[in-house]
Amino acid sequence: MKKLLIIIDFQNDFVTGSLGFPKALMLENGISAKINEYKNDEIIYTLDTHYENYSQTQEGRKLPVPHCIKGSNGHELYGNIRFLLRDRKYFEKNTFPSLELGKYLEKNSYDSIELCGLVSNICVLSNAIIAKAACPEAEIIIDSSLTASSDNDLHQKAIDIMRGLQITVK
Repeated sequence: MKKLLIIIDFQNDFVTGSLGFPKALMLENGISAKINEYKNDEIIYTLDTHYENYSQTQEGRKLPVPHCIKGSNGHELYGNIRFLLRDRKYFEKNTFPSLELGKYLEKNSYDSIELCGLVSNICVLSNAIIAKAACPEAEIIIDSSLTASSDNDLHQKAIDIMRGLQITVK
C-alpha cells in the first residue's frame, strides 16, 4: 500500500505570527507524531509563499495582513516540524491550493493520501480537493484533530464539506 502524508502550511505566521491563533499552537505534538507514524512512507509539505508585493496581489487586497513572506521568519516551518521535515520534498504556493502539488500527485499512484496542517477551511480544504482531483481512486484522509482554523464555525463547515466530497475525516 503506497501512502502519502502532506503537511499543509504549518508555518510560523499561521501558528504564532501575523495570522497565528491559539488552536494552531496545540497541533505541533500531534503533527510530529503523525510524521513519525509515516516515517516509512512518503511525506511532503507545502509552504504558503508570498513576496514583498503581497499588498498588490488579489489575496493581499482581500486579506491585508502580510504573511509568509519568502525569506522571513514567518515563512519558515514552525517549531520541531522544521527539523522533522528538513530533507522532505515541498511545494511553495502563492495561493490556497497548489496546482504543482496536484500535478505531482497525478504522476504518482497512491492508495491513500492524508493531509494535516493549517488552515482547515482554506488551504487544507483546497489542497484536499486538489488531491481528490489528481488521485480520484486514492482514499483522501483528514485527521480533524490535526487541523484547525481561527474560526470554529468555518472549521466545522470545512470538515462537513470534505465529508460531503467523500474525503475520509477522522
